[in-house]
Amino acid sequence: MLPKKLKVVFRLLFVLLLVVGFMITGVYVGYNYVINHEERFNELQASIDDGSFQVDMNTEGAIPFVIRTGDMTSDIADKLYELGLIDNTFMFSLLSKVNGFDGAYQAGTHYLIAGLDYDEIMFLLTQKSVSVTVTFPEGITYEEMKAKLHEAGLTFSDEEMDQCMDSPNLFTDYRFVSQIALTEGRDHVLSGYLFPDTYEFDLNASPLTIVSTMLNNTETKLYDEYYERAEAIGLSMDEVITLASIIQSESSNITDMMYISAVFRNRLNSDDESLRYLGSDATINFIRRMNGMEPTLSVTAADLAVDSPYNTYTHQGLPPGPICMPGVDAIQAALYPEPNANYYYFCSDGLGGTYFAVTLSEHEANVARYEENLAAAANNEQIATEETTDETIAEGVDGN
Repeated sequence: MLPKKLKVVFRLLFVLLLVVGFMITGVYVGYNYVINHEERFNELQASIDDGSFQVDMNTEGAIPFVIRTGDMTSDIADKLYELGLIDNTFMFSLLSKVNGFDGAYQAGTHYLIAGLDYDEIMFLLTQKSVSVTVTFPEGITYEEMKAKLHEAGLTFSDEEMDQCMDSPNLFTDYRFVSQIALTEGRDHVLSGYLFPDTYEFDLNASPLTIVSTMLNNTETKLYDEYYERAEAIGLSMDEVITLASIIQSESSNITDMMYISAVFRNRLNSDDESLRYLGSDATINFIRRMNGMEPTLSVTAADLAVDSPYNTYTHQGLPPGPICMPGVDAIQAALYPEPNANYYYFCSDGLGGTYFAVTLSEHEANVARYEENLAAAANNEQIATEETTDETIAEGVDGN
């Protein structure tokens, strides 16, 4: 029988061996985990590349998972746990550190499904977030922009977006914001300043992010010389953008834009009170849109009589603010109208161009020509339709 002290020594040795064994096993397992790290994630990347491992919005059971800018790994782990995608937040945070993903998760929208292991979840969250590309044409209105963003899949609140557009105090870093006039009756304050271009947005981009991105683009388009030129011709940048928005809505032809700009400038500077009304149908169509109506090629007497500060037939000078998002060409036309052009009137020619006139009688004659062109175009279209119908009938008869 072993002495009591010897038994204690053997027990201590046994416990020590167990501890050392566990340590060696832990080091071995950890070593193999780290060694296999690159291989495991290379395989995942290959599976994503060949499409065999893909989780997106179209995947059955897909769950949108949004990482906000500034979220820590612990915040991400908590969100994953709340959605039932992981069952141990500590393990997720620990493995994030071991895998080198701590701080590498990409802000934005990702898609996950139940049943993914921790490696798969971590790897997916380090991929580029889901985004969409949206192109806005020159002359688009703010309401049309919102609709286009929603059509692309963005999920922002219209109410929050409108509030953002009416909060210039959030964007005082931009030079042009300080020149925006908070005129009574003005539509959304920042309307006209969301530069028409191609953008890439996360599906869950906030209104602040959307507006900031577009305003930042506008800032890069408005050169110092534009501000200097605006001051030289007696306009603020806000007035330039407002004028440019009307020019943009009247024509997309660069040369015509410069002449239209000259017409408006001549009217604004005229000594004749009756000529200081811009009389732009584009502003009437803007009012129609505000009232939930479709724009029209032929405005009516009722349209012209609408009581609105945007009605340039009944209110002198520029309207309270821009009526659309003008592009660079329209902005340049507002700043540099065609020199020595003494026109006071213009109208469409119905063929894609513009008629200009010095006197009212010349303008009325141009309007008559425009109406004749429209009638001729309608007649030609009717003839073409009838010919197509006749051909279809003849083909049917031949077929019988």
